[in-house]
Amino acid sequence: MLTNAHKPILGFAAYSGVGKTTLLKKLIPLLLENNIRVALVKHAHHDFDVDKPGKDSYELRKAGAGQVLITSANRRALMFENPVSKDPVLDDELAYLHQEDIELILVEGFRHESFAKIELFRPAAGHEPLYVDDDNIIAVATDAELPQPTTLPQLDLNNPQDIATFIRLQFLAGNHP
Repeated sequence: MLTNAHKPILGFAAYSGVGKTTLLKKLIPLLLENNIRVALVKHAHHDFDVDKPGKDSYELRKAGAGQVLITSANRRALMFENPVSKDPVLDDELAYLHQEDIELILVEGFRHESFAKIELFRPAAGHEPLYVDDDNIIAVATDAELPQPTTLPQLDLNNPQDIATFIRLQFLAGNHP
């Protein structure tokens, strides 16, 4: 159970290279057009850095500051150095999210955790579908016929408007499996 999710949370589950980020870049503006403000949590499977060598914030963090808050009139970024290198847990990460001004939390990744997800499935990618073994998948967005039958709603992976409509009229309204 995601105790730190104070707004509806919807994930996008797929193997790497299927197009999660590409879809989300198109989907988020469509949701905003419908006055659905979103926050996004993205799981990175590798070491990443949002700061650049030579910048003051980078140098101060590398000098040993465990937290660095960079703030301006337009945005704020808080970087934490995890004292122990371990895979993040979604519910723990949600505690850092400012949820007061949003209607929906979208999640890219964390596919092995238990929360509602839309699977992005491209048969040409050569992976087995996730919906067969994951009861948290509430719909499948695909670009071809599915290899195994399902009663789940099937969405057009190449039509972000179709997916935005499902989120708005089915997911947010509570009308999903």
